[in-house]
Amino acid sequence: MCGIAGLLRDTSPSNLEFDALRMAEAITHRGPDSTGVWVDGEAHVALAHRRLSILDLTAAGAQPMTSADGRWVLSYNGEIYNHGGLRAELEAMGVAFRGHSDTETLVEAVARFGIRAVLGRIAGMFAIALWDRQERSLTLARDPLGIKPLYWGQVDGALVFASELKALRALPWCRPGIDCDALAGFLRYGYVPAPASIYQGIGKLPPGHLLTYRPGSAPKIERFWSLEAAAQAAPHSLSDQDAADALEDLLSQVVREHMESDVPLGAFLSGGVDSSTVTALMQRVGGRAVRTFTIGYGEDGYDESAHARAVADHLGTVHTELRASPADALAVIPQLPDFYDEPFADSSQLPTYLVSRLTRQKVTVALSGDGGDEIFAGYNRHVLAPRIERLLGLPAPLRQAGAAALQAVSAQGWDHLLTLLPAGIRPRLIGNKLHKLAGMLSAKDQAEAYARLVRFWPEGLVKGGSAGNHGLSDAVAGLVERMQLTDAATYLPDDILTKVDRATMAVSLEARVPFLDHRVVEWAWKLPRHQRLRDGQGKWLLRQVLYRHVPRELIERPKMGFAVPIADWLRGPLRSWADDLLSPEAFAAHGLIEAGPIRAAWAEHLAGKGSWDHHLWIVLMFQSWWRRWMAD
Repeated sequence: MCGIAGLLRDTSPSNLEFDALRMAEAITHRGPDSTGVWVDGEAHVALAHRRLSILDLTAAGAQPMTSADGRWVLSYNGEIYNHGGLRAELEAMGVAFRGHSDTETLVEAVARFGIRAVLGRIAGMFAIALWDRQERSLTLARDPLGIKPLYWGQVDGALVFASELKALRALPWCRPGIDCDALAGFLRYGYVPAPASIYQGIGKLPPGHLLTYRPGSAPKIERFWSLEAAAQAAPHSLSDQDAADALEDLLSQVVREHMESDVPLGAFLSGGVDSSTVTALMQRVGGRAVRTFTIGYGEDGYDESAHARAVADHLGTVHTELRASPADALAVIPQLPDFYDEPFADSSQLPTYLVSRLTRQKVTVALSGDGGDEIFAGYNRHVLAPRIERLLGLPAPLRQAGAAALQAVSAQGWDHLLTLLPAGIRPRLIGNKLHKLAGMLSAKDQAEAYARLVRFWPEGLVKGGSAGNHGLSDAVAGLVERMQLTDAATYLPDDILTKVDRATMAVSLEARVPFLDHRVVEWAWKLPRHQRLRDGQGKWLLRQVLYRHVPRELIERPKMGFAVPIADWLRGPLRSWADDLLSPEAFAAHGLIEAGPIRAAWAEHLAGKGSWDHHLWIVLMFQSWWRRWMAD
């Protein structure tokens, strides 16, 4: 795991080297072990690398790395999990390796087979920058699911790229303005939707794509792996038993490969289905006790640490738990604009950072259960989708009457009413979900229902900017499948994986996500719906694998997510901070956002007349980001 950066610019070799070093310095946290820069002054290109040593800790694994034939220069961030088989094949062809890093395997494979063929054969997470000295061309590539970030753009006559935007901002001549459409997208979703970034002229390379660029020509972007094609594959016809056996075998193989490391390794453990499955399989294939890490809060309804502890005790892991106070989380908030150097507003970024910081004290690599919800249909909206399909078939007046009834009680009012139910069956913070259901009931079709479900602020708040909606994928049939595919193509890389990458890299921790190995994704998409959803539960088949290792009673409970009590904090310890950022003067400082609706929502939230915490957190994250990066 590392950070990469580079540029092609018509300037002197010394300027190229200086710029590359500045870019690398800005992302030291991604690779604190060493810096590498490679410059070709005649070709006007520089590649930079910050190294977090994971495989082959010697200088033989350093980057940028040149192939043995001298043609190819590689700077890459990630891990190639199946590199052992590829290396054996290359050795049989006569390649003599200097070390045992996957980087060397990758660059020598490119030298023998070419980059497109190699991208079709490797399994891993990666952001690749590859310079062809013979053709004088640059190739950038990003892994199939978008686990690793890669930004690029053309600024002031130069092509620039990096793992994080702060590396581009380190260049004094790279000062792009704000993309107002991207800002509108951020207010709508809580993240900047790809392929845009918050800056004009800078974008994200989409997952499963590669970019080729030769000076004097326009960059060319093409796809090398298709999520839609995986989703359209013919379904399995396996019995439940055979499907569970096959899934356990595949996951065990993938987890074993993901555990390869020359440094200490552990796992995040929340006690939910996904992280418990990964941990259980690590215990099974690793042959020794796994180090596991979790975080807990004191607030009721937000603490899963007891569940994680029960799973850890059953599996026999070496478990570490942090009991975080509100002060611990609040102390992180001023640092968020530096960790997420474009606006980002998933509030679980706070506990994700805290558990990453805890984990880094003991290990350098941690396996995570992220991706299980998107791949195996685990979100509440996936579980409810069959019912939504039926409801959307009802007459419009009946649906609108139901929506009006749900909206007649405020979200906070629903939460208060439901506290009258016994604790064992009481849903947590369901008011907002009921209001979202009301929005879906009044939608004209599935696409509008999904759009209402995933959006926050409406259009019209950003002056000169328009977001539009994520189109609900029509590459597959059925609302469950359409939601899953859209979530995996948008929310997964732009929110979940961005959150995990920045939080872990901020503390120089490598996070690996076995569920998002493309081999698992391709296999899982072949599951018929009844093996993903059954008896009102998502991730049905994955649960059957887990129950072979962990008792059902330790797992079965309502889905919680990785939440923090933002609503209460905004009325309490965060109030003065939020008051400042939501003041008329703060909005006037940039003049980009219509402040009226936001300040009205803030007043309602403070008065307890509505629960606007998620909406307000989005605006607060932009305001704090703008002060950090744009106010000077």
